[in-house]
Amino acid sequence: MDARKAKLAGAPSRPVLLRQETRCAVRFPLTLPVMLSSGSEEFAALTRNVSCSGVLFSLDRSLRAGLDIRFSMRMPSDVLGTPRDVLVHCAGRVVRCSLNQSQYLAAATIDEYRFAEQ
Repeated sequence: MDARKAKLAGAPSRPVLLRQETRCAVRFPLTLPVMLSSGSEEFAALTRNVSCSGVLFSLDRSLRAGLDIRFSMRMPSDVLGTPRDVLVHCAGRVVRCSLNQSQYLAAATIDEYRFAEQ
């Protein structure tokens, strides 16, 4: 056994530290229909939750992590406390995608956004 392995073999065991996920922003549970686009492809999705920095979508297909996407969300006036719904155009990228029962869940960043003039 080399010196490094010997040192590790004689080391007292330490508790395993579990990685704790930390959120940068508050997430709001909102189910909103959206059309995601990437290049020339478009596909329907629903938001599951939304924050100022990201969105969780449910959809019927898998998305590749790193995929650049664009989408628009009509944010409800009662959620925002505004007189009218607000349309927000967003650009971001998929950070992960997993299969949950019969649907895919894709988490994406919101890297840029702009409010549509109404």
